[in-house]
Amino acid sequence: MAKFAYRPIGIVVLIFLVAVMLYNSRLYYRPSPQPLDMPEVHGDSKASEPKVSEGLIQEGTANAVMLMLARNSELEGAVSSVKQLEEKFNRRYRYPWVFLNEEPFTDEFRQQVAAVTSSNVSFGLIPHEDWFQPDWIDEEKAKAGRDVLVKQNIIYGDSVSYRNMCRFQSRAFYKQELVLPYRWYWRVEPHVAFHCDMDFDPFAYLHNNKKVYGFNLAVYEWMETIPSLWATVKEFVRLHPQYIAPNNSMEFISDDDGSKYNGCHYWSNMEIADMEFWRGAAYTAYVNYLEGTGGFYYERWGDAPVHTMGVSLFLPKDKIHFFDQIGYTHEPHSHCPQDLDFRAEHCRCQPGRSIDWLDYSCYPKWFYMQRR
Repeated sequence: MAKFAYRPIGIVVLIFLVAVMLYNSRLYYRPSPQPLDMPEVHGDSKASEPKVSEGLIQEGTANAVMLMLARNSELEGAVSSVKQLEEKFNRRYRYPWVFLNEEPFTDEFRQQVAAVTSSNVSFGLIPHEDWFQPDWIDEEKAKAGRDVLVKQNIIYGDSVSYRNMCRFQSRAFYKQELVLPYRWYWRVEPHVAFHCDMDFDPFAYLHNNKKVYGFNLAVYEWMETIPSLWATVKEFVRLHPQYIAPNNSMEFISDDDGSKYNGCHYWSNMEIADMEFWRGAAYTAYVNYLEGTGGFYYERWGDAPVHTMGVSLFLPKDKIHFFDQIGYTHEPHSHCPQDLDFRAEHCRCQPGRSIDWLDYSCYPKWFYMQRR
């Protein structure tokens, strides 16, 4: 009898151990990026695109630019990113490229970048006032803020140049002389990877479907870098309630109807968007208000949360689009398309590396918000 009495206990222990192993394994590998209650995604990625008619545009005809902020020292990474995107997308459409730098580009940079694209290429120098820390910033206070982040071991905690970049990408890139003629842009970074051949034009897709902002990765912010940002944004909203859009995306950025920011943001190093929004009255007033507080330097406000809060509050949620078909990696994060048919035919990426449905991704919040 004793032999049979212990057998159920052993089975229970075995099942428990297997369950623990499976739970822990999800932190390192997930065979499918889809949740348990989400059906597999199949089908033509262009099936939902409307046919071109009055008010719509043909693919390859958008008033759009491929835009990269890069330094001369990032030549290898810039060439790699441009070459990949040309091979997988832009060789079909030949959208122009604009490169921006706070220092003049070298002849070597210009020549090597131009050699990997058949599109028109322009190189711009960022004006001093758009890049460098303003004179009115209290440097003693700014350094104290940097020292706090250094003690907390926060990435770029001590970097003034990183803060320059965040401020520039938040409030000035769309006003640059070489960028002003364009309406749409695709932000491209050096040292990134694109995994899929794209047989569609994302600019035309956004325009024809009346979208404004497109992304393909969403993660959580380092909250230590933006301790006062949300309070500042809420104060702006209190002063300017007329800018808040109906049916907005507050649910994406706050879990308690706006009392606190939950940290979610669209990872802005890969974004495709309509610059008329950035240049419009709501975003202009908003980012000017942020600028006046000095938070880009007294803390370490990133352009990703600044952009995200702007599009989440000042746009209806149906104006924001998730580009599943753009397979993309900016280390350490990666997106591999969920559309199984598209992925099999067009992509070379590892679904197990895709972060879409992992715990530190905000994509599930966006996914379920759009379905409510």
